[in-house]
Amino acid sequence: MIPQQEPDFNLNHLKLYYGKLFPFADLVRWVSYGNDGKHPGCDQSYIGRREFSFTLENDIYLRFQSFHNALELENSIKEKTPVKIDIGPVYTVDPAKRNAYAQSGDNNVFAPVERELIFDIDMSDYDDVRYCCSGADVCLVCWPLMTIAIKVIDTALRDDFGFKHILWVYSGRRGVHCWVCDGKARRLTNEQRGAIADYFRVYKGNENSHKKVSLMGAALHPFLATSYTNVLKNYFEKNLLTGQNLLATEERYEKILDMIPDESIASELRGRWQDSRRSSSAKEDINVVRWEQCKQLLQSGKHKAQGLRRCIEEIVFCFTYPRLDMEVSKHMNHLLKAPFCVHPKTGQFVICLCTIFY
Repeated sequence: MIPQQEPDFNLNHLKLYYGKLFPFADLVRWVSYGNDGKHPGCDQSYIGRREFSFTLENDIYLRFQSFHNALELENSIKEKTPVKIDIGPVYTVDPAKRNAYAQSGDNNVFAPVERELIFDIDMSDYDDVRYCCSGADVCLVCWPLMTIAIKVIDTALRDDFGFKHILWVYSGRRGVHCWVCDGKARRLTNEQRGAIADYFRVYKGNENSHKKVSLMGAALHPFLATSYTNVLKNYFEKNLLTGQNLLATEERYEKILDMIPDESIASELRGRWQDSRRSSSAKEDINVVRWEQCKQLLQSGKHKAQGLRRCIEEIVFCFTYPRLDMEVSKHMNHLLKAPFCVHPKTGQFVICLCTIFY
């Protein structure tokens, strides 16, 4: 794919969008969670303790902005015309007045107390397993990697953790964001958030390691087994294998052969693939043919005792499993781009995704 040239950001268009279309009331209603002053039992200070952050032209950052209602937010955004809007946590006190409270000397006076459990997945983190694009570029061939991430994480959040109110958002450039909005999710401590993030941790390698996924134990964890059977295997074989031409060239298939711990098997496959540059049938895709040969050899009975059957699963996980920015999920005070704002480098909307299509 030819890298897309990022358009010049038009501030006049942004002003028009904020003036005519931006859903201020809906955004505030969402992050208030019923604490909007209309009910006698609500916490009327709630929305005023939520942090908003604005990025203005020329990378001017305004953190710890706070508003008591949608009208205040609307007036401020229309006045400042931020090129990016981020949402932070709910603090113990109004974040705009944090300096006044800091003079008390009590470090706990100004601290985050609520924040959605969030996940950030960037396509650039998959650059070692996609050949169509790199960096911030995204196309229909590599987008299935985001679809996989949504399917795997959304299912686990609902089935394994019992969360119900989950919002998936296109980041406006190169990935997706997940907002888990249940009350019990918003009140998680940093330690609890870290534990949930670690539940999803499988990808542990780096650019210098051949084997980036290590599936421990005699059997896969039920979550990993379900993800493999219901999502990863099918997307790898039906979308990514041929879409990315993962085994079409020597440079690409060597990456997979390097993940096989038994050198004799890797050498046998290498010999087959070097001797046969083309598929035996014009109707057969060379990636599919070579993958079937790899599976047949690794999963044959004579190699069962050597534990090589797990190698196929590890290869699939390496090329498909979600790659999370763990630090985003672990810390309550991390900012995340607000839905419905515009990405300043692409001019694209940060738009909510309907997961029924995923």
